[in-house]
Amino acid sequence: MRLLIRDIKTLVQIEERPTSMVSGSAMADLPSIDNAFLLLENGYIADFGAMENCPEYADKIINASGKMVFPTWCDSHTHLVYAGSREGEFVDRIRGLTYEEITRRGGGIMNSAKRLRDTPAEVLLENAYQRLLEVQSYGTGALEIKSGYGLNLDSELKMLRVIQRLKTMTEMTIKATFLGAHVIPQEYKENRTAYVDLIVDQMLPRIAEEGLADYCDVFCEKVAFSVAETERIIAAGQKYGLKAKIHTNQFNSMGGIQAAAKYDALSVDHLEVVNEEEIDCLKANKKMMSTLLPSAPFFLNDHYPPARKMIDAGLAVALATDFNPGSTPSGRMPFVLSLACVKMKMTPEEAINAATINGAYAIEEQTRLGSITRGKLANVFITKPMPSVAYMPYSFGTDLIETVIIKGKVI
Repeated sequence: MRLLIRDIKTLVQIEERPTSMVSGSAMADLPSIDNAFLLLENGYIADFGAMENCPEYADKIINASGKMVFPTWCDSHTHLVYAGSREGEFVDRIRGLTYEEITRRGGGIMNSAKRLRDTPAEVLLENAYQRLLEVQSYGTGALEIKSGYGLNLDSELKMLRVIQRLKTMTEMTIKATFLGAHVIPQEYKENRTAYVDLIVDQMLPRIAEEGLADYCDVFCEKVAFSVAETERIIAAGQKYGLKAKIHTNQFNSMGGIQAAAKYDALSVDHLEVVNEEEIDCLKANKKMMSTLLPSAPFFLNDHYPPARKMIDAGLAVALATDFNPGSTPSGRMPFVLSLACVKMKMTPEEAINAATINGAYAIEEQTRLGSITRGKLANVFITKPMPSVAYMPYSFGTDLIETVIIKGKVI
């Protein structure tokens, strides 16, 4: 099956020679071709270039006059599988309670855990699939999905099995992350070590036995897990071949970045609070992606990650939605780009790089996704008519995605 997209106003994020990520000043460079074509064949990108070299034959032809074509977004941090919403906590925050205060009252993640434990797997699957279709319509072609709302053996396994079933229901690329260390469950509040023991001695072996996860995550924060606990869980996960993707520095600097670097984590995520020592650590560990989630501080009315400072220091950053029922009930990647530009002073080009090639790196899919490159998967979207690339984050309230193509199939 040959699908030809022709007369493209601008073909965005092209790579003749693929790169694994872009960092520092290179993030401002977004290679593109005006008046272009893109040829997709059997699920892969076969060719692209200027219209003067456009092939004549294809099984299907789409005219994209006045429109732009992008590689699909790679959303490398989500909690897509969950039971029920938490708008009550949204109102609590309006009335003055903080995220930490809500957590201490048994809300937050524990609220979601109670609901998830009581929800059948089939219901979780159907609801998650509807969310998947929604984010796909926003131009997302790859997702990382975490567990972490089970917080006991059976419910964590239930979540991860749902994620595995989701993989069979879509052409999208999905990576699964075990986040049993999301928060200490209420029943272990007086014996934290026993819960860490449960993760290390029972959860991880079962997850590895069934092949349910690609990564292991820990929420390293004062309301969750200490640095020592984080390191123990990361090290245990590594024994089963699970690389680390760490939640850290959302509210406090407490050594989570250094711990992640010590164990060669694939990414450190959130980073709303980052000091000079931690930036130096990130600079010394450039294979570890800094994944920023600006819609979380937007929804929590908190301060934003220092993206401008990080990029100017030479770092690579990725952007992701953090789609979850508590702090980011949205998987709309274009809005994340808008927040990155408005609140974190990233340029549109930097934001697009962060949401495509760097997001792909953060789920180890940079050789297959994240750019328009011959031989990569044919995951692209066609916009509605747009005047410029900058219009994507600029027009934050407008749905600009017209057509989504995953593995060469028009969705």
